[in-house]
Amino acid sequence: MARADATETLVSPERVGTMEDRFGVRMRIAGLFAGIGGFEAGLHEAGHETALLCEIWPPAAAVLTARFPDIRCVADIGALDALPKDIDLVTAGFPCQDLSQAGRTAGIGGQKSGLVDHVFRLLDKDRPPRVLLENVSFMLQLDRGSAMDRLVTAFEARGYRWAYRVVNSLAFLPQRRERVFLLASRVDDPANVLLADEALPTLPDTALDTHAHGFYWTEGIRGLGWGPDCVPTLKNGSTVGIPSPPAILLPDGTIVTPDLRDAERLQGFAAGWTEPATRAGRASLRWSLVGNAVTRPVAAWIGTRLAAPGRYDLARDGAVLEAGTRWPRAARFDGFARRAVAISAFPVWLSRPSLHAFLSHPGVPLSERATAGFLSRIERSRLRFVPGFHERVRAHLARMREKSPQRSREARRLLAAE
Repeated sequence: MARADATETLVSPERVGTMEDRFGVRMRIAGLFAGIGGFEAGLHEAGHETALLCEIWPPAAAVLTARFPDIRCVADIGALDALPKDIDLVTAGFPCQDLSQAGRTAGIGGQKSGLVDHVFRLLDKDRPPRVLLENVSFMLQLDRGSAMDRLVTAFEARGYRWAYRVVNSLAFLPQRRERVFLLASRVDDPANVLLADEALPTLPDTALDTHAHGFYWTEGIRGLGWGPDCVPTLKNGSTVGIPSPPAILLPDGTIVTPDLRDAERLQGFAAGWTEPATRAGRASLRWSLVGNAVTRPVAAWIGTRLAAPGRYDLARDGAVLEAGTRWPRAARFDGFARRAVAISAFPVWLSRPSLHAFLSHPGVPLSERATAGFLSRIERSRLRFVPGFHERVRAHLARMREKSPQRSREARRLLAAE
C-alpha cells in the first residue's frame, strides 16, 4: 500500500489558484452550515470556487461576509428552496451538538444535528454530483453509529456511492483533532479522494523541559487530554460565549492558555480571521467559532484530491459491514457492498515547528483559582501523569500566588467554599 512521503505538502503557496491549469478540474461549491468558512477557505486553496454560503449564527455569518464578500450568504437553510445551478459539490459541517460526547447526545434525530435533513431535501431537488459532510468522530460510537447508518442509507437510496474516514488535524498542525469526513458521489469513486493517501506520523521524543504540552485544565479526574508537542482538540466553548481553551505547559514551567489568534492558527486560519464576529456579538464568542470550525488544511487536502483523485488500494478492503455491525473508523460503499477500510487517521504528515515555536503570541497565564482547582483534581485522580507534571503545576500555582497575595487569599476562600 503506497504511503505519502512523511513531509509531503499537498497544498503549497505556489499551487494556490493554479489547480485548474494543472488538472483541468475546478468545482463549484455550495457551502451549507458553513461556520467561519473552513471548508470553503481550504477548498479555495485547491483552486475550487464557492457559489453559495449558508449560515444562520450571526457571528459566524459576519465572518463569512467579511472573508468572502462576493459570495451570496443565506441565513436559514430551511428557507433555501434550491441550490444554485451547476453545483459540483455540496459541503456541510452540520451541527454536532447532538452527536458530541460533550453535548446532548440526542443523536442525529436531535433538534440541532437533525438539521442535516435539509441537505437531503435539497439533494432531492437538484441532485448535485458530490456531497462532503463533516462531524465529530463520536458519532461512530453514539447509539452504535446510528447517525452514520442513517446518513449512508440516505445517500445509497439516492444513488450515491460513499466513503468516509476519521482524519486527525495533527497530520497538518500541532492540534490533535479527529473528525469524520464523508464524501458521497454519483459520478466517481469517493474512495479515490478520501482513502488514497496514508502517511506514518513522525512524532518527536518530548520532555517537559524541552517541549510544550497541551492539556485540559478543566478536567483531571477521569481524563486530561494530554498532548505532547500539541494541544488537544479546541472545543467550541458555549454559544453564550464562555471560552474553554486548553492549557499549555511551556518548557519553562509556565502554564498558559493560548491567545485567540494562535487558536485560529491552530485551525489553519490567519490570525484575526474571526475578528469580524465582534460586529455581531461578544468577542468571547470567537472561541466558539474557532472550536466549531473545519480545520482549513484538512479541507485543502481534500480539495487537491477532488481535483486530482488518487487510486484506492483494494487491499485495504476489510469485512463487509452487515446490519448492526459497529462502524469502523473508515469505510466505503462501492455500489454493491459496505466494507470496512484499513487506513489510519493520517493522510499525510506535514513538517511543522514544535508547538512552542508555533505559538506566535503570548499566552494568558492560567489563573491561581483555575490552577488550584486543577491541582486538587489531579491529586485525587487515579490517572497516571508524566513524572514532574504535578511539581510543575504546584510551582506555577506558587508563582501565581506570589503575584497577588490579596487575590490569592480570596481565591483560596472561594475554592474552599466549592
